[in-house]
Amino acid sequence: MRFRRLPKRYAAVVTPLVLSLVMTFVVSLVATLRAVGPSPDLVSLWLQGWMMSWAIAFPTLLAVLPLVRRIVMAVVES
Repeated sequence: MRFRRLPKRYAAVVTPLVLSLVMTFVVSLVATLRAVGPSPDLVSLWLQGWMMSWAIAFPTLLAVLPLVRRIVMAVVES
């Protein structure tokens, strides 16, 4: 069974949503590994850190994305 795709107008929210999920997933794992090493609590600590970092990253991306787009358009040929 296929899922319904969202209309194109949601791309402005879905893009930073997916980007923030992936980036915070990777970065929080690396940071947690460096901080505690391979410990029995690693997964629990990592998921807590991931949730907190995502809660900050997603709204931040929504806020700064228009500025980032303007900067990119200023340095990239059209």
